[in-house]
Amino acid sequence: MKPSHRRPWPKAILFDLDDTLWPIAPVILQAEQTLFAWLASNAPRVAERFTIDSLRQARLELLARRPEFQLDLGALRRAGLVAAFEQAGEDAGKVELAMTEFFAARNAVVPYDDVLPGLLRLKGRILVGSVTNGNADLQTIGLAHHFHASVAAPSFGRAKPDAAIFHAACAALGVAPHEAVHVGDDLLLDVQGAQRAGLRGVWMNRTASRRHLEEGVQPDAIVENFDGLLDWLKREHA
Repeated sequence: MKPSHRRPWPKAILFDLDDTLWPIAPVILQAEQTLFAWLASNAPRVAERFTIDSLRQARLELLARRPEFQLDLGALRRAGLVAAFEQAGEDAGKVELAMTEFFAARNAVVPYDDVLPGLLRLKGRILVGSVTNGNADLQTIGLAHHFHASVAAPSFGRAKPDAAIFHAACAALGVAPHEAVHVGDDLLLDVQGAQRAGLRGVWMNRTASRRHLEEGVQPDAIVENFDGLLDWLKREHA
């Protein structure tokens, strides 16, 4: 009998969220439109003075001055709204109501068709966690019960590709980094970040891009969806 070169089945699998489990660009676009409609009704002086584009440009300028906001884009948006309300002479006390409106729309994501069946197929076979630099709320989205642990940069204080956020997720699941796989759409933040932290990094390449050749990153696997991910797990692991 030939010796097997398969690795042991990993104890944990971590997922990025935005653009890995659901597309985020159309959601943010809709959320900004929803927010602006709320401003027009509830803070009209802001809506008269600004547009969606000018609010976005003001946020980018604020981010350039205060790069620490990169850790929490929700906090950046809140600070941008406070400044806009003050400039327009509106009651800045309404900003939290505006943010509630925005976050409700921001979390109205629609997972890719393969995600829920894939998560169900993983249930009971492996610990599942998430690592995100964004503000997605799995509880609001309705997927929290599929995850044993979740770590987000805004609350953790460190963001991918920092090894610390991957290690925190592994610790929350009670596994060592080499016992875990991280799956994400971003080659540098997700794949290379995970690999440098001691995990295996799988590229969820839903667009069939060949960008990894340009980036010089060698993922442990490249998959287009959960079916491909599960096939890889079965093929490469005992």
